[in-house]
Amino acid sequence: MSNTPSNYDHQLNIKTSDIQMGIHRSLTYHRYEPTPYEALERLFENYEIKPRDHVVDYGCGKGRLNFYLAHRFGARVTGIEMNEAFYKDCLQNIKAYKGKHLQNIEFAQTLAEEYEVPPTANRFYFFNPFTIDIFRTVVNNILLSVERSYRNVEIMLYYPAPEYVFYLENHSMFRLKLEVHLDEYEKNINERFLVYEFAF
Repeated sequence: MSNTPSNYDHQLNIKTSDIQMGIHRSLTYHRYEPTPYEALERLFENYEIKPRDHVVDYGCGKGRLNFYLAHRFGARVTGIEMNEAFYKDCLQNIKAYKGKHLQNIEFAQTLAEEYEVPPTANRFYFFNPFTIDIFRTVVNNILLSVERSYRNVEIMLYYPAPEYVFYLENHSMFRLKLEVHLDEYEKNINERFLVYEFAF
């Protein structure tokens, strides 16, 4: 079966498509909604992920990005998810997964701000998973990890919240490297990816 966006869940034998419905009760963590496969395809036509990269997906939900990146690029991917039900979905998806590089996929059930960034992690993905206060803490944790183990790191934002962008461009050690607009959503300025690199 071909790697077309519409059939990745089917091809990989995973279930990541459902959006969280009903009332979301957290004021700091936002509801789950997976990045569309079509959007991921567009990003990675313009942005390279290598097998040696270690990507951390904050607010990974049911693990879509993890399975996609491991299967397509052979990268190591760690999904961080605080929600117990979604974390269990990730574990079920691991059991069912029929793609490549299963050994490169891992999940951790923890709060993003409490996750200790490993020295191998060099790419970080966010689809507006939480408030700016938590985002600042997570970015600081990334920078502390870089201080301990110096390396190139980059942050990927999908549908970037304005406060995330303001913080990265005015109060952090990151600079904009790449902007990828999604033409089919061009009426909405937020339908884009921004990639920031550590300005060492």
